[in-house]
Amino acid sequence: MTSFALSPRLALSRGTLIGVAALSGVVALWSAFALSTRAIEGAGLTTGDAAILRFAVPALLLTPWIPRTLRAVRGAGAGALGLVLLAGLPHFLLFAWGAELTSAGLTGLLVPGTVPLFVTLLLFLRHRTPVSRRRLGALAAIVVGVAASAMLRGGAADLSGVAVLLAAGLVWALYTVGLASLRLDLVSVIVVISVTSAIVALALAVTGVLPSHLLAGTLPAPQIATYALVQGVGTGLLSTACYVLAVKNLGSSLASSAGALSPVLTAVVAVPLLNEPLTAGLAIALALIASGVAVFNLAPRR
Repeated sequence: MTSFALSPRLALSRGTLIGVAALSGVVALWSAFALSTRAIEGAGLTTGDAAILRFAVPALLLTPWIPRTLRAVRGAGAGALGLVLLAGLPHFLLFAWGAELTSAGLTGLLVPGTVPLFVTLLLFLRHRTPVSRRRLGALAAIVVGVAASAMLRGGAADLSGVAVLLAAGLVWALYTVGLASLRLDLVSVIVVISVTSAIVALALAVTGVLPSHLLAGTLPAPQIATYALVQGVGTGLLSTACYVLAVKNLGSSLASSAGALSPVLTAVVAVPLLNEPLTAGLAIALALIASGVAVFNLAPRR
């Protein structure tokens, strides 16, 4: 039997393999975040319980880095720091509220899908940053996709859910803009967001503003372990680490555009896992927004 050796040029480098593996992890973890947030109520948790687990777990795991972060924060700008903190509890509460009002597929689609649109708008309003024609076309596809998701879904709850998810996308865009001007390393950013959000979530739970079965001691251990792993470790730590690895080994354009696969995976998995149908409206919105995000990130800036 004759065998043929692959050309060295066709063999994937170690860095590429690491980047592809990391990017696969990002897509899976982002999808797991959307699915688990949508399933909060069905799992017997309150939004307060999920928020505490989401932020307290990474805060505890990164405790050794807190003193260094406190020293670094002293030199950070208050405005940029305030925008970055929006990525913590405010974004999570909006995300969870929108997930409760809509579906997992729509939740996983609208928030990350509209961030490029809002970031571009914010930068244009602040700096009059020019946008290339290809990127304008991609943003138009995102707008049409959002409109399709609102019109083809139907129902007052769905429309209000779309509005809440758009607000969550705007909050994440504000965080992105603030992060660009904040002089903190990655670990310090995670520590600031996690510790601050965990403290506020615990305070709201203790005062009864956010009801909590966790603090009442009535939440079963399996649910605690599952959400601590998925939300706290998976979303809070691993997804960030995987994304950084993907960017370093594959480049920012490819990593960010491939992130558009996450909503597709979320919508498909939600069918057997949460019994949510993949409707025509969701499919159209999914195709428009995911392709718009991919083209936007791959297109030249000017």
